[in-house]
Amino acid sequence: MNKNILVLCTGNSCRSQMAHGYLHHFASKKATIYSAGIETHGVNPRAISIMKEDGIDISMHTSNNVSEYIQIAFDYILTVCDHAHENCPYIPSDAVRLHKDFYDPSKIKSENEVEIHAAFEKARNEIKEYCSKFVKENL
Repeated sequence: MNKNILVLCTGNSCRSQMAHGYLHHFASKKATIYSAGIETHGVNPRAISIMKEDGIDISMHTSNNVSEYIQIAFDYILTVCDHAHENCPYIPSDAVRLHKDFYDPSKIKSENEVEIHAAFEKARNEIKEYCSKFVKENL
């Protein structure tokens, strides 16, 4: 049976987009993946780039507000940052709710491209490992 999974973050621009990409990749046809934010900030170009380095194309993703999905019966709601976990509006659902706070690479205070790339790569790799484990254990 196909599961509905929502990945939720503050701005739906970076971490939730990466998780969306990996969950879609690992879950194959077992789940429909949605990602949203409690705000929308657009998809971060660096997130698109770092995912492309690992063979995952999220360039066609859009930044969506959680209110757009209020009518969907989710099986899982995954929050990927503390702010979204603490400030998410009420979603009427029997979904299993899981939380993991990932470092936000878009907040790095550096203009050094090597350091910025390393921050995005670190976040991507942690999210990839989490998503792979989630799919193996839950789908």
